[in-house]
Amino acid sequence: TDMNVVCMGDGTFIEVQGTAEGAPFDRAQLDKLLDLAVAGCGTLTQMQMDALK
Repeated sequence: TDMNVVCMGDGTFIEVQGTAEGAPFDRAQLDKLLDLAVAGCGTLTQMQMDALK
């Protein structure tokens, strides 16, 4: 599975793009991928805010 996600620090989505590569994915896997993406976006946002201090 290949997924690109762009989101704001508050978890709202700007872009979601995903492709099943090799085998399809189900809704539970999609939800997990989105949860990981939102967590990563939050981490990146915090790192960016810290760098601006």
